[in-house]
Amino acid sequence: MIFEDLPTTPTSEELIDKAFSRASRAGRAQQGLDAQQSMLQTAANIMSDNLENVVTAWPDFERVDPFYYELADAIVDVDALRQSLSQVGWAGRQTREIHNEYQSKLRKTDVDTARKHRKQAFARLADIVEQVDEDLLRINEARNDLRDLPEIHPDEPTIVVAGYPNVGKSSFVNDVTNARGETDSYPFTTTGIGIGHVEDQHIRYQLIDTPGLLDRPPQERNEIESQAVSALEHLGDCVLVLLDPSGECGYPLESQLELRDAIEAQFEGVPVFTVANKADRSRDVEADFYMSVETGENVEEVLQAAIDAIDYEPELPFEG
Repeated sequence: MIFEDLPTTPTSEELIDKAFSRASRAGRAQQGLDAQQSMLQTAANIMSDNLENVVTAWPDFERVDPFYYELADAIVDVDALRQSLSQVGWAGRQTREIHNEYQSKLRKTDVDTARKHRKQAFARLADIVEQVDEDLLRINEARNDLRDLPEIHPDEPTIVVAGYPNVGKSSFVNDVTNARGETDSYPFTTTGIGIGHVEDQHIRYQLIDTPGLLDRPPQERNEIESQAVSALEHLGDCVLVLLDPSGECGYPLESQLELRDAIEAQFEGVPVFTVANKADRSRDVEADFYMSVETGENVEEVLQAAIDAIDYEPELPFEG
């Protein structure tokens, strides 16, 4: 996952302390003008390198898969994050410019004057880093929020399983995949999503059950949840909307059909199948498929229908 290896971002205080303590050790190893030059170079290099590393550790959001972009934006506000990364990049360049400006001053002067110049440079370096303190904090908070996102592969053909709670979504995903019990959590849902995988014709498909997102009407989702559903639109290649015509799930069939209609509208252009689960108890609804996860009736047929609807063709290497 693109965010899981992001390093911890130092605070401005941590970075300043690190730079100046290393500079002090470097100065003690030298004498005269050499000591002042070594201190300045050490402090400036540590600051500029660390600030630049903060920026380069992040992926280029212009090239991030739309699924992860939308998901990240739902959680951390990507525009604000990019602005902070830009500010930290500016600070890194400024520390290099200060280093270049003062190194020339330290070459041709006496030791006392060189010490004064070096102290001036240190003050300016610290001021630059302190100016981006809030940006460093925002970047580290974003890193903490994004690094534990579920491991989902946008490049794999994906079947999204939707429907009200207790209609059998998790049971279906677990039944047809090798990921029984594999769950993870989005930061904005109260329950873990289910992620499963199945292979067909040497192609791996991922099935995603998303409780807390596609299990209730759009008007009941908050802004962050709505944006997360928008991210799923980029991910889903086929959607299975499970219904419980028996009503044992605790939700009226009319409400379940309204949710189905809303999902169809949201995933426009993607195959959306209405699947009546618990068909061994009731078939009192018009559906594309009838199945029963409990008895196994038509479970594999529903999965195969979704795979066929995706009609995925892997990209083959060019053959000259």
